[in-house]
Amino acid sequence: MTVDRKKLVILYTELAGYTLASLVDFSKRFPETEIHIVRWPVNKEAPFNFVFPGEWKIYERNSFSDLMLKKLVDNIGPTAILCSGWMDKDYVSVCREWKKKIPVILVMDNKWERKLKQYVAVAISRFTILKIFNRCWVPGNSQKQYALRLGFRPEQIRTGYYTADVAFYNEIFEKWMPEKKQHFPHRFIYAGRYHDSKGVNELWNAFARLKKETGNDWELWCLGTGSVTPFAHPSIRHYGFLQPEEMADILKDCGVFILPSKVEPWGVVVHEFAAAGFPLALSDQVGATDTFLEEGKNGFLFAAGDSNAIFNSMKRFTETPDHVLWEMGEYSHKLAQTYTPGLWATTLNSLMAM
Repeated sequence: MTVDRKKLVILYTELAGYTLASLVDFSKRFPETEIHIVRWPVNKEAPFNFVFPGEWKIYERNSFSDLMLKKLVDNIGPTAILCSGWMDKDYVSVCREWKKKIPVILVMDNKWERKLKQYVAVAISRFTILKIFNRCWVPGNSQKQYALRLGFRPEQIRTGYYTADVAFYNEIFEKWMPEKKQHFPHRFIYAGRYHDSKGVNELWNAFARLKKETGNDWELWCLGTGSVTPFAHPSIRHYGFLQPEEMADILKDCGVFILPSKVEPWGVVVHEFAAAGFPLALSDQVGATDTFLEEGKNGFLFAAGDSNAIFNSMKRFTETPDHVLWEMGEYSHKLAQTYTPGLWATTLNSLMAM
């Protein structure tokens, strides 16, 4: 029996490790589909080392002009296109050309926030977005609400676009949770860029105040790099950017994950730490809270940009018994199994078949 060969063109901005893991799963489940990826350069603040399967075709975005990109896609002859957002005008031009011929899938993580520019986008969508894309794939419900307002029909929308490399973090959970049950680590951990939008200054100030006022034995370990100068404090450690495999040894010594972002449409890192068995302290601007945080059961929510709110949230964790913290981590792990690369792969295949 001959299987029809399909060709998926992916027009991507910033490729991440979790996206790669999902695509690898997709390739294993649906080997009849050729993968062609056009990608922007690796972000210097998150220089992930990617190893692509040999049968995939990878193209560097900087090597193609508008006309060259159109010719490339024409020569491939895709059966579906997946495009991350609408920032790249050349990507948009390609999608507009193919929209009436094949599934052209928009990936977006914009939450519906009732902002003026969103109302404008909604008002003109039938002349813009809907002339470029005929499918939409979003992370969660708040993004789905925006997609519906843009004019996509419910049957054209899928959720669950962002998913962690769950198997990798499940291994960390299985390896270290028995040890944490015996001695739960009194360390908060932050993983993300050092940008003001991430709320790192408020985090560091809140933690310094926590140490000064309570004198507890907790520490704060931070993984990342960026434009904000690291805060110097004897109980705060800065590790810089680490590859996922380098993070594993750090995670075994940490107890609670904290993400104080002022702007965070989703936050796959929340899914990653939940799968690894971490209680969560998250700002109310983190989109992934809808799926991976249940107040009091596996963590606490606080107001973004409010150092006092961060302080109170961290203090609640330091006052929570270790066995309860461990149980919260177990519950995080359970919630993390909601989205997986396997589900991602089958969703993509269904979008291509519509």
